[in-house]
Amino acid sequence: MENEQNNPLKEFAPQLERTTMQGYTWILFLLLVIGVGFYAFLQQVLHGHEVTGMRDNVVWGVYIVNFIFFMGVSYAGALISGTLHLFKTPWRKPVIRMAEFITVISLLIGPCFILLCIGRLDRLPYLVLFGRIQSPITWDVIAISTDIFGCFIFLYLAVLRDLALLRDYELLKLPKWRKKLYKALALGYTGTPEQQQRLNRATDIMAAMVISIAIIVYSVLAWIFSVTLQPGWHSTIFGPYFVIAAVYSGSAVLIICMWVFRKVYHLEAYITKKHFVAVGIIMLVLAAFFGYFTFSDYLTKWYGSEKNDELLIQLLFKKFYWPFIISNYVGVLLPLIVVGLARFRTINNITFTAVVVVVALWLNRYIIVVPTLESPYLPIQDARPEWLNYTATWVEWSLTATGVAVFCLLFTLASKFITIIPVSGVTGEEKKEDVLI
Repeated sequence: MENEQNNPLKEFAPQLERTTMQGYTWILFLLLVIGVGFYAFLQQVLHGHEVTGMRDNVVWGVYIVNFIFFMGVSYAGALISGTLHLFKTPWRKPVIRMAEFITVISLLIGPCFILLCIGRLDRLPYLVLFGRIQSPITWDVIAISTDIFGCFIFLYLAVLRDLALLRDYELLKLPKWRKKLYKALALGYTGTPEQQQRLNRATDIMAAMVISIAIIVYSVLAWIFSVTLQPGWHSTIFGPYFVIAAVYSGSAVLIICMWVFRKVYHLEAYITKKHFVAVGIIMLVLAAFFGYFTFSDYLTKWYGSEKNDELLIQLLFKKFYWPFIISNYVGVLLPLIVVGLARFRTINNITFTAVVVVVALWLNRYIIVVPTLESPYLPIQDARPEWLNYTATWVEWSLTATGVAVFCLLFTLASKFITIIPVSGVTGEEKKEDVLI
């Protein structure tokens, strides 16, 4: 191990050792949001789905939108981190752990929104006990379970070297229980050539696996929609369309995380404009692909002039006009302008664009789910007018805010347990070179 004085953990020690008053205030705020969400969840358990906007006609709403969004962000984190690792991208080190955290944390939150859609949670075990392999829902359960398992292994292998550093750094002032936990998790890793070779090989294998699993799993999620005959969902390009949209939203979330942790932990020397531009270019390329798939999907629906597709498109351009414009125009053109033109490529501009992209991609999922269900292939006869349209209630918005709060809380706690930037192998010269590039 490196000399104690030259240990790269010395600079990151304050991040791990203490929490500021602002940090405690932030955590308290997140806990309050989660508390409100827990109350909303109790209301749903006690009174059923009547406290939500979901009815017989629109059986899915904000919950399923959040599920698709969080799962997409998780798969994007897996694809980005796995690809950066496999290709040994020179600038990857300061951002790759954030992508890995995004993957695992989003994977833990996303499936919870599916549970909120289930009216009878007591029947949930039947899906495992009596699930039919012909059902796309069963495919999704198997795929998500496999993805969670694989991504946890990939994250663990990626942080193993830093766990060993934390175990051996004597100047780090941490509680004894954390030192013991680092020792247990490090599994006796000492950095011998043989151990490094095995760890590198295992990490490469898992990186390739999580990339493959992410593509397969999000394609399966898309097929849940596209194998139906429902207008707006029955599309052969939904698989690649969902994968592109997932990576697109994930790249934007990664940029936002980079900006936040750069400010909070004063990582300006590690996360530089070069990294924002690099991830921004990824976002730009994905914006172009996303725009192409969106155009192809709606063009074929409009040109085909099928009655049910026409009704859906009319609904999009009337009732859902602004969500449609923001998700499919603003969300596509803004990255092309801001990142594509060198004069606009500032850290704040790229981050603002990423925020817009996240909002646009969430709205994109919303207009995929809700308008389609409001224009069903076989309308329910003599249904109440208020049941034909969907409006999310405070319960659904509270639980949506809770999902975001849990994401932020877990990310915050993870950054207090292990450095948000990999420090194994980092030296002063490497840091200086990184800034100058």
